[in-house]
Amino acid sequence: MIAITVCFIAVALVLTGLVFHVVATMTQSANEIDDARADRAAHAAVVSFMAKLGATIKDNAVWDDAYKAIGTPAAADWAYDNWGKTSADYSLYDGAVVTGPDGKAVSAYLKGKPFQPRDYFGEAFDHQIEAAVNPQPAPLLNFFKTKTGILLVASQAIQPFDASGGLPKPSVLTFFKELTPEVVDALSDEHELDGLRLQGAPEPDELNTPIKDMSGVIIGYLVWPSKAPGNAIFDGVRPYVAAAASILVLFLAAVLLAGASEAGRLRRLTEAAKFEASHDSLSGLLNRHGVLELLDRLDGTNSAVSLYMIDLDGFKAVNDAWGHAVGDQLIRIVAKALRGCHPEIQASARLGGDEFALVQFGSAPHSDIEESILKLFLNPFKIGGRTIEVGTSIGVAHRVGNIAPLELLRRADMALYRAKENGKGQAVTYDLELDRERQRIAELESELRSAINNGTIQPVFQPLVSASTGAIIGLEALARWRSESGSISPEVFIPLAEKSGLIDALGVHMLRASIHHAKHWPDMALSVNVSPVQLCNPDFAAQVMAVLEESAFDPTRLMLEITEGVLMTNPDQARRSIDMLRRIGIKFALDDFGCGYASIGALRQFGFDRMKIDRSLVLGLEENANGIDILRATVALATALEIPVTAEGIENPRQAEILRASGCDQLQGYLVGKPMSSGEIGEKLRQHSSAA
Repeated sequence: MIAITVCFIAVALVLTGLVFHVVATMTQSANEIDDARADRAAHAAVVSFMAKLGATIKDNAVWDDAYKAIGTPAAADWAYDNWGKTSADYSLYDGAVVTGPDGKAVSAYLKGKPFQPRDYFGEAFDHQIEAAVNPQPAPLLNFFKTKTGILLVASQAIQPFDASGGLPKPSVLTFFKELTPEVVDALSDEHELDGLRLQGAPEPDELNTPIKDMSGVIIGYLVWPSKAPGNAIFDGVRPYVAAAASILVLFLAAVLLAGASEAGRLRRLTEAAKFEASHDSLSGLLNRHGVLELLDRLDGTNSAVSLYMIDLDGFKAVNDAWGHAVGDQLIRIVAKALRGCHPEIQASARLGGDEFALVQFGSAPHSDIEESILKLFLNPFKIGGRTIEVGTSIGVAHRVGNIAPLELLRRADMALYRAKENGKGQAVTYDLELDRERQRIAELESELRSAINNGTIQPVFQPLVSASTGAIIGLEALARWRSESGSISPEVFIPLAEKSGLIDALGVHMLRASIHHAKHWPDMALSVNVSPVQLCNPDFAAQVMAVLEESAFDPTRLMLEITEGVLMTNPDQARRSIDMLRRIGIKFALDDFGCGYASIGALRQFGFDRMKIDRSLVLGLEENANGIDILRATVALATALEIPVTAEGIENPRQAEILRASGCDQLQGYLVGKPMSSGEIGEKLRQHSSAA
């Protein structure tokens, strides 16, 4: 009996010890799990705080109107009206600073009142501005510690929406928001962190996450108490454990139930976190990470898999016209429509902005999928009484062999890029030729860079003759590139130079080389073509004047020819460059008039020294019944504006006679002289001089 009792007591003690061990372990685990959740929530709160300010600075810095305005004398007033004044009572930021390319503050307002940024932030502010001065798609965010507290500072170069052509050193926009008790309370409510507060040092018995400045130095801590849910559970079951051994079984059952409940809750939290990591919060679709995971899972299947990348045509105009709220609603509507556009679409994703992806799992014809997608955009969307029309471009890539998901995504993206180049509402399927073409362009760009540096690209000269006397009165310089593989057309390498950022170097090289030869023909005026990209460069005028000065060339002999496109893309900067160069005697001609969209108002505003009518109007003399009337009307317009006219593309005496009678005072074309090398044109000029 004693032995049984001892055995029973021993078993009871063991069971009791095991129960206490289990309870203690679960208590600690519950506390650690909740503490880990709270730590993730605190990090998420900081990330969310930074993301909001980052999105705000990006919306304001990557803005065509801001880029144009900050480059004007009224920059300070414009910055105050749009940012400084708003800071007085704006929830997204407390202050706004605009620093110019020289690093000096153009505008600085804190809570609607002017202040000195460097006195307020210290020397670290200069490092912030230096790091943010280069145009990048993402803003620079850092925490600063000031006399008033800890602030989040976001900086980004003020830039146009499309800066692919290269930009000068820009101004920088900075927004900042202080971590006030009110802001911390809002983060506490939003992320379920009761008792969250900002302190200079951590508390020994409380949880914390450090806040670091741009140098990695800790400048403060977000501190909050642990909820310790495990302790609460233990306190609840302690009386039952102490009451009697009979309650032990019930207690164990309760603990097991509590553990199961906690495991279920953690499982739900894990699933929710996994969902958030793989899905887009705005549309509810998969994000880039999610679609790559899906493609990776499908990698082991033998079924056909195709990826469709979709980009909305005209979405930026919607945001600009109606605001981002309407743009977000349009994204949600399009996302919902894409989900069910075809039965074989297994997944849909939003990759960012207005770019979507669809995964086809099956063998339906790809034309059916493309047609289903395009049909979604045939009719306009209705949002809040507004009629909104957008189109779409589609890039398609098919899985071949064991192609990796990232490669499939890259191919679809390349096809989409080509579809957008081809025009709106197009669908393009990837093939290897796209990669080969990209490689050819990359190689040609490298050859072009070398050709500019080595002087391989040289000017040829086409005569400009007087319509009345036939005498050569000027020369137009035209770029010619004879590479090792043969001649490359200017229609190929000039657009490539514009896209690759080499047009400024090419333009300066052509101007310098043309002037070098033209110095031997002192009686001839020299015309040189200028790309719109060059003219929109704020440094263009200085570059031209530097070349003239080093060559000792008379500016009054130089005429720069520009096309109509620059009058629409950036008329303000073009006007500044033209006015600056005109002051030293350089003349400007409007090239290819009649094939674009220059208005009479633009012609009056810019006051061109000469107009060159496009060769298509000259060809129209032979091809169209009313070609003569159109040409005469064009020349009459120029005459009314008191602008002398040059006719290009003259190929026969009849054309020359009609143009001469219509009022053109200068002719150019194969009839009067083809483009010639410097040696050939020099000989031709000597012959004309001898004949005269």
